[in-house]
Formats: sequence, C-alpha cells, structure tokens
Amino acid sequence: MFKLHIHGDDPIAVAAPELYGHFAEHIGGVIYDGIWVGKDSEVPNIEGFRKEIIEKLRAIDAPVVRWPGGCFAEIYDWRDGIGPVEDRPTRINWWWKNDGRYEPNTVGTHEFCRFCQLIGAEPYFAANITATTPLDIRDWVDYCNSPAGTTSLAKLREQNGSKEPFNVKYWGVGNETWGGGGNMTGEMYAHEYRKYSVIMDNTAEGLELICSGANHADWHWPNDTLRILEPSEKHMSGLSLHFYCGQAGHPLTFTEEEWYRQLRQALDIERAIQRNWGFVVGYGMEKWARLVIDEWGCWHRGGTGPSTHMKEYGIDPAPNNPDCVENLFEQQSTMRDAMVAAATLNIFNNHAEKIRMATVAQLVNNLHALFLSGGEHCICTPTYHVFDMMKSHMGGTVLRISGSHGTIERDRYSVPNVSSSASVKDGKLTVTLANLSMTEAAEITLCPDAMELADTAEFITLTSADPHDCNTFEEPEKVHLTRETRAFDGAVTVPPCSVVTVTADVK
Repeated sequence: MFKLHIHGDDPIAVAAPELYGHFAEHIGGVIYDGIWVGKDSEVPNIEGFRKEIIEKLRAIDAPVVRWPGGCFAEIYDWRDGIGPVEDRPTRINWWWKNDGRYEPNTVGTHEFCRFCQLIGAEPYFAANITATTPLDIRDWVDYCNSPAGTTSLAKLREQNGSKEPFNVKYWGVGNETWGGGGNMTGEMYAHEYRKYSVIMDNTAEGLELICSGANHADWHWPNDTLRILEPSEKHMSGLSLHFYCGQAGHPLTFTEEEWYRQLRQALDIERAIQRNWGFVVGYGMEKWARLVIDEWGCWHRGGTGPSTHMKEYGIDPAPNNPDCVENLFEQQSTMRDAMVAAATLNIFNNHAEKIRMATVAQLVNNLHALFLSGGEHCICTPTYHVFDMMKSHMGGTVLRISGSHGTIERDRYSVPNVSSSASVKDGKLTVTLANLSMTEAAEITLCPDAMELADTAEFITLTSADPHDCNTFEEPEKVHLTRETRAFDGAVTVPPCSVVTVTADVK
C-alpha cells in the first residue's frame, strides 16, 4: 500500500503546455510516408499531410513541433525548401551514409508551417549555424515573420503562397553543437551564440532563442557555455538538453532485468535536469536559461518497426535506394516505452519551474514514436496514449506530492515503485500514477491536503496483459486506453506496468 499526499497549498509552477511537445526531423521515414504522403496520394490526406496523424495530434492538443532537425538541421539551407516544388533541389541528407536517402525538399518552410497550423501547434525551428552565416538565419526569420509587404523577403513569401507571416517564435540557435553541429567546445559555441543571437533577436519581435545545450552526461558544457553568456546581453530564452535512454536488451523481447534497467536509465533524466539547473542558478541565469529538453526518449536498436516488412505490403520505404529495406532507426514501442514516457512526463511536471519546453524524439517511424505508418497503414503506439491520458496537465498548476512511492531493489540499482505527478486546472485535480513494477499491482491511497474532492472521478487506464505488448498494422488496438467514471474515495489500484490518470472536481 502506498499513501501519497497531494498538497493543494504547495504549488510548484504552471506546467507549460510545451512540456508535451514533439519533434519531426528529416530522417528515415519521419517526414516522407510519415507525416507527408503527397497531395495526390490515395492515402487520406489534408494538403499532402497524413489525415489520421493530423486528427490524432489535434486530439492530444499537440503544443509545439520541432523541425527540421536534429542533425539534419546542420546541413539545411532553408532556401532549398521554398518556391515551386518541381524547382527545388535534391540534396544529400545528413543521414545518407546510413540509409542512402536523399532530401527532395518537398516539405519546406511553407509546408511545415501549414502542418503546424493544421494540428494547432507552434513551429520550433532549429537553425543551421554550422554551415551558414548570421545573415542567412536573419533572412529566414525575416522570410517567416516580417509583416506582409514590408520587406523583399516578405514579398517573396507572398509570391510563394503565404501573404501573412508564419510568426515562428521558437528558434534553436544550432543543434548539438558539441557534436555534428560544428564539433565545438562550450566556449567556442557560446561566442558563436552571442554573434548569431544578437542578429536574430534584432530581426523580429517576440522571438524565443534557444541556446544549444549539453548531451546529458557532459557536465562541463553548461558551465563553459553559461560562463561566456552570463556577461553578455543575454538574447536567450532557454538552454537545451538532450537525453536518450541507452539500449537495454531487445526492444520487443527484453527480460525483467532489462525492463528495470531501461527504467533506471530513463529516470536519470531527473538528475540531468537538477544538475544542469544547478549551473543555471549558479550563474544567475534563471530568467534566460530555463531548460528546453528538445530531444528525449528511448533509443533502441532499429529494425523492429513495420517498415522492415513494408515490401510485403507493396510499399518501398526508400524508392531512391533499392538496397534500403527499412526506415532508419525505426523501432517498435511497447508498454515499457509507455512507462518511460509516463515517468518522464511526471518528472517534467514536478520540475515545471525549471523547464520551458520538451519535445519527444520522434513523431513517427523512428525513435520513441507516437505513430508508425506506411502507405495506407497508420497506428498509434502506447506512447501516443500516454500523451493522450496526460494532456490535462498542460497549463495546470503542478502540486507537490509527498509520501511513500516505494522502492524496487536490484543488485546494482533501484527504481521507485510508483511515479506520480498532480496538477490543478479549471477546478479539476489531475493525478497521473505509473506503476513501474513489471509484476505486482500497486494499491495507492491519494490524500488531498488543503482541498476537498468530489466523490466521483474519471479514471483513464493504459494497461495490457503482457509488458512486451505493442500495436501493429495487424493489431492496431492491442494496447489502448480505457475510460470510466466511478465512485472515488482516494483508493486507486494500478495494475503492473500500467499508467492511470485520475481526474476529480475540486469542491
């Protein structure tokens, strides 16, 4: 039995809706045959974008989508993706050595911004500072945001089909600049950031510029970068952080030990948040450097997603490379991945004062995806259902939780038995409980302090008979949500390896 106190008089912060964001890179099958099928496709689409994905992202109130990378951003020239599609150049994709694919630039600035409009999300652009000048990126901001008819680039935007500005406010100033984004040191990047950001910030009102932060294990990077940025004019609104769980066994046939090892790795994101935030506070940069965790999730070995069998469905995943038989890095998503997502989002909620935004990697046909698609097929993964059941936290005031979350001991590490977060919004309390045990149900008593709850509540449950369960083209609803409204006295039973969200009116 676990007893959790929810402190109605001890708010942490408002959970920015952007904590529940997404990421769509030009890699593998994320864009092409992922979100984009083409305007002439027989697959149901809206202006070329897969209709089912648009509808499902609307349903979870997707707040923001990061684009075009990732590593792809570091070789992207935004001018390749504007103008008549038939005139756009084909370029070497960043990942071509891995899968032999080239970039047709069919989806560019106009198309992606339209995708965001269709799903009701804000675009978050990752700008290439490795292979471009500050003036190049200034021009992209001008093209996207200058009012109609004001500048030559605004007139070019209108000529290309969009009179009104896109008003892109989130801009990443480089991506993984410690690696593929220039192979820089923290000090080197900080000086580059100062140069690029002052030009970008002078181009449009209301921009939020995101500083390229650390790979989570590199504790030198935030110190070295913030030391140079602190005495500057501070044209920044966030400091990025990337965190991936390493491989813990096979994505589909993992053992019990590997179940807990994967969860332990995932939970370490809390340590990364706290340590990076320590540098932010140490340099007095809380106002300018809230964390932007714009890549996170499980990174399993590829080859377990449905694209491995695409040709059996009559679909060629890479028509320009006959040797490619699958989407790069595509992986299945089981209940283990859903548990990682729930525990991670609970951590984000509980550190809402430190985090400005987070975008899970990636949206479709890749790492920790919400969707797997190909041709006429499109399914939601268990991870999608976690975002669906937790969307009520978006914009809510997160409340502190105390009490016993239990401990599951292993030889070299331990994990909490229960992961939790709670928030209040519009007179309703939402509590999400993830039972991290692979084998035992969790009996939990919720004790609201300094508030009184109604005696009925809505229960949303994500569970399945086997922790290895996943959705496939053949069984698209094997893992799904159940919803019911019933009497509520504070007692909640969470099945093993399952997530429950409870929502009750506050009297």
